[in-house]
Amino acid sequence: MIESLLHLDGSILLFIQEFLRNPLLTPIMRVVTTLGNNGAIWILLTILLLAFPRTRRVGCMLTAALIGTLLINNIILKNLVARTRPYEVIEGLTYLVKKPTDFSFPSGHSGCAFAAACIMFRRLPGKYGVPALILAIVISLSRLYVGVHYPSDVLFGIISGIVISYVAEWIVGRLWKISPETSESE
Repeated sequence: MIESLLHLDGSILLFIQEFLRNPLLTPIMRVVTTLGNNGAIWILLTILLLAFPRTRRVGCMLTAALIGTLLINNIILKNLVARTRPYEVIEGLTYLVKKPTDFSFPSGHSGCAFAAACIMFRRLPGKYGVPALILAIVISLSRLYVGVHYPSDVLFGIISGIVISYVAEWIVGRLWKISPETSESE
């Protein structure tokens, strides 16, 4: 069963490389995937949300979610699973960006993107939440396109990001209610 899943993972990446990569899309996907490096775009959005009193609570939720994905996905799971990057294993697969220095599973880009975007989607008006969710999807797909993650890495990153978003939202919601400074202003 696991062998079949690994084969499917590799086949999907080779399909993307052979049939979807093209000179028009490649530069776009390189830029999109770079937006997710170290959670950069999500950190910027978090800082922006923290700057305004009306969105500060959502900014705190994003902060908790980003810290959660860093700890769970990038520090614990990547080192525990220690999955080799696909371009090192799949014959003929080429990567299109600078070689990542960490392990492959789970996708930190996908986890971070979905943790932040799901909170924004649930907590902010649609004109902000929907584009955030679309960006998270495109960043996640870009990791496959550039050849640095298996589909299962990305899928688990998405799932973990969604779960972490709910946990972060719950934790901040509970802390916000018991904090004397914020309970007076709400």
